[in-house]
Amino acid sequence: MAVTQFEPAYARQCFPCWDEPSFKAKFNITLLDVPSELVTLSNMPVDVEVLDGNRKTVYYQESPVMSTYLVAVVIGLFDYIEDHTPDGIKVRVYSQVGKANQGKFALHVALKTLGFYKDYFQMPYSLPKLDMVAIPDFAFGAMENYGLVTYSEKDLLFDDQHSAAANKQRVATVVAHELAHQWFGNLVTMEWWTDLWLNEGFATWMSYMAKDKLFPEWKIWTQFFDHESSEGLRLDGLAESHPIEVEVNHASDIDEIFDTISYKKGASIIQMLKGYVGGPHFQNSLATYIKRHAWSNARTNDLWAVLKEECNEPTIDKIMNSWTKQEGYPVLSVKMKNQTLEIKQSQFLYAGSHDRCRWIIPITYCCGDYDSLISLLMEKKSETYDIKDLLSNITDPARSWIKLNVEQIGFFRVKYDDGLAAKLRYAIEHKCLSVTDRLGILDDSFALCMAREMSLTSLLTFMKAYREDLEHTVLSNLIKIIGKIERIVADARPELMNYIKQFFIGLLLPAAANFGWDPKQGESHLDAMSRGDIFTALAVLGHEETINEANSRFNAFLNDRNTPLLHPDIRKAAYVAVMQKVTSSNKAGLESLLKVYRETDLSQEKTRILGSLASCPDESVVYEALNFALSSEVRKQDAVFALAVSKEGREVAWKWLKNNWDKIRTTYGSGLLLTRFVGPIVSSVCVPVFASSDKMKEIGKFFGNKTQASMVRTLKQSMEQIYINSKWVQTIRNDKDLAEAVKKLANK
Repeated sequence: MAVTQFEPAYARQCFPCWDEPSFKAKFNITLLDVPSELVTLSNMPVDVEVLDGNRKTVYYQESPVMSTYLVAVVIGLFDYIEDHTPDGIKVRVYSQVGKANQGKFALHVALKTLGFYKDYFQMPYSLPKLDMVAIPDFAFGAMENYGLVTYSEKDLLFDDQHSAAANKQRVATVVAHELAHQWFGNLVTMEWWTDLWLNEGFATWMSYMAKDKLFPEWKIWTQFFDHESSEGLRLDGLAESHPIEVEVNHASDIDEIFDTISYKKGASIIQMLKGYVGGPHFQNSLATYIKRHAWSNARTNDLWAVLKEECNEPTIDKIMNSWTKQEGYPVLSVKMKNQTLEIKQSQFLYAGSHDRCRWIIPITYCCGDYDSLISLLMEKKSETYDIKDLLSNITDPARSWIKLNVEQIGFFRVKYDDGLAAKLRYAIEHKCLSVTDRLGILDDSFALCMAREMSLTSLLTFMKAYREDLEHTVLSNLIKIIGKIERIVADARPELMNYIKQFFIGLLLPAAANFGWDPKQGESHLDAMSRGDIFTALAVLGHEETINEANSRFNAFLNDRNTPLLHPDIRKAAYVAVMQKVTSSNKAGLESLLKVYRETDLSQEKTRILGSLASCPDESVVYEALNFALSSEVRKQDAVFALAVSKEGREVAWKWLKNNWDKIRTTYGSGLLLTRFVGPIVSSVCVPVFASSDKMKEIGKFFGNKTQASMVRTLKQSMEQIYINSKWVQTIRNDKDLAEAVKKLANK
């Protein structure tokens, strides 16, 4: 198979060109001397195909004007399935021979999504065909080449028998994202990489619009905060973040900005802006923007100009520049005094908030119920709001709460005074708040704890309010927080680990009992995803009953790959549980997992197994698992899935990275995949691995003369995270109330 990947600046390696997004051209592609049995694809349909014995020359129709990075060619042996949109666009899904049926779900999503985008943007898809191709070796999730979208197999193919609910949602997400690019990116292209977020932020946000239209039962907007905003807030809470509109001065700088800021923060401020101007105004503005700049290029200011006109909001650019031209975001400190809300903004940083920046903030709040929603624009450092009229009718204690940032629409955090926080906890326990608001309060509380503005004792006590919460997004966030706290406490107060684990297991067991191991008839998509998450977390926490049951089901699976006892939704949990019992002297579980890995040809199954191997508590097994990731049995782009290392294995993982760095650098060059080896093993906002100044010095010394241009920012962010972890550890060690509180929570 031969596949091109030209974004961001690699078309110049294939043909002479002005390889920048603003230099658009029409392309006439010809493929010469191709073996006649191979399928050949490009952006446009075939014009003429000339056979010469067992070779052929293929001429393609001329393309409309487009940027060089969107030109594409694919050659190989493929099966395909096809269908047409109501207006005659031919849509095909290509896969390796024998896998055509696995493309059915993606084809369904593509057909429906093209129709939805046509209506939403008031502009039809602009090419006569759309091909989507599953590529076995592919470094990215997908690439939006005009009319010829390439995908990694796991992000396009779905196996009804062996793929999990999470895989199904992932396929829908990636397809909807790439098809949004056919308008935002391909039809209208950013003028320069500084405005990459116009491509990626909008494609991310539009994918939620499409999924909500196609699968309303997924409640996808309740997942937006957990998957997008929360992740954006985490990275943007570092001093080593960057503005959405970031200066790009050289081709080598571009790779680094395909990151959480461009995608997730970009999508989040779009959601905030839509909430501020209103959905219909926003949709009309985007349609006008697309029409005005079709077949051309645009900058961020061009979007603001359209929004100012369509929404009659002359200060849109002033408001939004405070979010796109400076890095970071605010935390709003909220106090109640004499029925007056006092709100003060400062920049949130995990290393310590300060007053360097100001934002113009669209704020919403409600008191006691969601009928009393108030919207306002905060422009000053601090402001006060009289709310006695809102409070005057509230007599029920359960309705005396006040919630800022309703439904988490705004890209900021909120810190409440003790009285307001206590009322919110009561409201959470009594299910008075929406799913997204419960999730947002939990996420903010954890962030404030990591930033040392809330004690771990207070956070753990607050987390107890979520013990009966069964909503997928809340559980997902809770599990992430549990994993991070467990790692930090292991450094700060190892003598409390057993109590901490007991408390966390107690938090999760009600959900485990509710969902059970087996699918229930008619259960929701979200419940199916929660089942796997819950049992995976319990296995990592060492819950013996979970580990034993999972191992029993895995053994049944070894005897019969089609057994109903190991549904795809719980396979990752079972694989992790198997690895909890593996030791250097008993590797039977590891060998069984590798047997399954070698027998399956489903990419999603392989990555599930890879993501489980290093969860083993035995250091020597972790080292062996990491070596396997670099072996010829693992596709190069999949090696990073094996970097989910147990807390016991972090030192040996660091040793492995040092020993193999030259090989990794040679194999992965200077691309995006290289940076993905750093965070999981060194430290990142998602995985707090190390937490000492000595380790920070050691890592800095090692990478001193080994840093590639594409990984400079990633390494700086990892080093900053270690510094933040070290300060957090010290604060936890000084928390005099922690031991008694944890023991009480564990016993309850």
